Amino acid sequence: MTHALRPVVQFSPSASVLIIGQAPGSAVHNSGIPWDDPSGDRLREWTGLTKVEMYDPGRVALVPMGFCYPGKGKSGDLPPRPECARQWHDRVLAVLPSDRLTLLVGSYAQAHYLPNHRKLGLAERVRRFAEFLPHCFPLPHPSWRSTLFMRANPWFEEQVIPALRREVQRRLGA
Repeated sequence: MTHALRPVVQFSPSASVLIIGQAPGSAVHNSGIPWDDPSGDRLREWTGLTKVEMYDPGRVALVPMGFCYPGKGKSGDLPPRPECARQWHDRVLAVLPSDRLTLLVGSYAQAHYLPNHRKLGLAERVRRFAEFLPHCFPLPHPSWRSTLFMRANPWFEEQVIPALRREVQRRLGA
């Protein structure tokens, strides 16, 4: 490992929306601010959250599967370190309201929190988002690759994004 461990997480007992992503990328590792990169910009666009709303721990919890940057691999960042979720997620989730909305961003979060739906592909889990409400909302990871996902699945922008924005705003009390 050529970088120091630097956990990047945000939460408080009053957060009504929880966003579980993969792991911080190198930009987030450097800034120490969750989703402080182009993926975060796209996620805010999808959810309709402003930066002020997203970075208010009293409203939005930001808890990745791996709290620290895992490093670079051959085709991008390495996967989140699995011991992090095993050791910390139950403790963090115990602090949060039980009636929260949890956005499961990407396949790692969905594999962990929707284990009975692993046979469905990512696109199918996202397309069937309403089946996971009122507690969970599966989403693709908002990396640059999501442009390809959206192009291949036009229903995402037509149906999922509006429903996501409504649900997030409803949970925030807007």
